[in-house]
Amino acid sequence: MNDSQHIVSSYDRDLEGVQALIIKMGGLVETAILDCAKALEMRDEELADKVRKGDKAIDAMMEQINEETAFVIARRAPAASDLRVVLSVMKMSNNLERIGDYAKNIAKRAGVLLQMTPIEGSSGAVRRMAREVELMLKDALDSYIQRDPELAQVVINRDKEVDQMYNALFREFLTFMMEDPRNITACMHLHFIAKNIERMGDHVTALAEQVIYVSTGKYPEEDRPKADSTPYEVHGDPMANND
Repeated sequence: MNDSQHIVSSYDRDLEGVQALIIKMGGLVETAILDCAKALEMRDEELADKVRKGDKAIDAMMEQINEETAFVIARRAPAASDLRVVLSVMKMSNNLERIGDYAKNIAKRAGVLLQMTPIEGSSGAVRRMAREVELMLKDALDSYIQRDPELAQVVINRDKEVDQMYNALFREFLTFMMEDPRNITACMHLHFIAKNIERMGDHVTALAEQVIYVSTGKYPEEDRPKADSTPYEVHGDPMANND
């Protein structure tokens, strides 16, 4: 092997390495989504604590990806198509890190809700919504591995279903609060949880858009479908940044 062949081979390994890291990070995030919802439904404080602590590994992986992608850009001067791959990995790691943060926040609220009277049926509905987002993420990661923009577009379209599930839960929580004021605190926590899951879906959608960009060189032309019809936006989750 001559020097130029050696450089190309090393460069390819670098690209494969950062892409393998994003898939590994995605697997950690998939588990966090499922576990935080399971902890809520099963009232499992130990599992909720595991999700909270596990977020550090997700954050560390994002830092590693950022360092390695910066190295590739600085040392390899990638061509346009390869630069798309590298930049997409950086953006995808950020989306995955945010989803991990939402899972951690849900786990925190699950711990608080353990001290309250359960709202009948709500935890199971939240878990089904989380499961849908986890399946979207799985398909988005598969579409990235396969460079399948059609599958990525399917993932984007499915975000509307998550929005509809959120709308239904929002109305359900309002009903519970109006029926009995003692439900207000628990329902507010559950609403924040449902909103966090809806936000997870938005980040999965952004990840799928990166897949289309990497595969085709263009972002989706149509605006992503949204079906969140709730009358107000939630800002400033007071538990969002507390360890």
